[in-house]
Amino acid sequence: MGETMRAVVVRRPGGPEVLEPVELPRPRAREGWTLVQVRAFGLNRSELFTRRGQSPNVAFPRVLGIECVGVVAESHDPGLPAGTTVAAAMGGMGRDFDGGYAEYALLPTSQLMPLTTTLPWTTLAAVPETCLTAHGSLEALSLAPGNRLLIRAATSSVGMGALALAAGYGVEVACTTRDPGKAEVLRRHGADHVVHDAGDGVAEAVREVWPDGADRVLDLVGGVAVLDSLRALAPRGRVCNTGILSDSWVIPAFEPLEDIPSGATLTTFSSSAINTGDWARQALTDIVRRIETGGVRPVVDRVFPLEELAAAHRHMEANRAVGKVVGVVPQP
Repeated sequence: MGETMRAVVVRRPGGPEVLEPVELPRPRAREGWTLVQVRAFGLNRSELFTRRGQSPNVAFPRVLGIECVGVVAESHDPGLPAGTTVAAAMGGMGRDFDGGYAEYALLPTSQLMPLTTTLPWTTLAAVPETCLTAHGSLEALSLAPGNRLLIRAATSSVGMGALALAAGYGVEVACTTRDPGKAEVLRRHGADHVVHDAGDGVAEAVREVWPDGADRVLDLVGGVAVLDSLRALAPRGRVCNTGILSDSWVIPAFEPLEDIPSGATLTTFSSSAINTGDWARQALTDIVRRIETGGVRPVVDRVFPLEELAAAHRHMEANRAVGKVVGVVPQP
């Protein structure tokens, strides 16, 4: 009998109760695929969709988890010897093949991003998907010193990541939240202004802060909220829609010539772009260095052990998190 590993598997779509801690056979490395001993992983709202059966083409049973950090356990690539610290995200993890909710994950070698760092695993786990997505979004916005940046749904993990990274740009930041009780947390982490989002739009409230509007808007809400973000823009401003926390993938009756102010820009950034290539590896290395020197402070909301991921999903679905929810694989 081969070696086994601890994992959390979803055998059928459903609520958090379908996240089942089990023992599974431990995979073996093969050509093009490296076995990673998972030490920790960030949890993501897309995993809620997959668990519910709302991710097209995902077959069950499946070990979820679109990202992880850990060490190489077994590899056929001489450039990734055993013991190398690595991060991985996206590229089909937890969807096309088993992901990070496990003691070990067999991952495409090309997607692994080697790191040298002394950061705690739970801190490092908050970085790959969240901070790379935030970094890519701020790049897509062409954020520049002196800009007025609005972050919508700022207490989400990507929102907090963007708030942390924006500190290095020399910009003025306003953040939106639907929970007034989270305003102080946002201010403590660098927000210059906090705007309450009551669900009926924030454009007017933003113009009370900045009469000319925001130069840049990172919209993590999506759907019809994007139209409201466009209305909050300063002349020739720029909106980047990165998230769909509204659970709406479309903008009904969208009319570009009417809805996009003349001279403004509407763009997107997808986290599917963060998993490979020199851009991702260099950006991740730079972000980790900024965290080590105190220039960036990733926000970890709560840490759950592997066996308690059902509770972690309930926590996320209740929208109680501020920042990143992290799972950790307890060591024997």
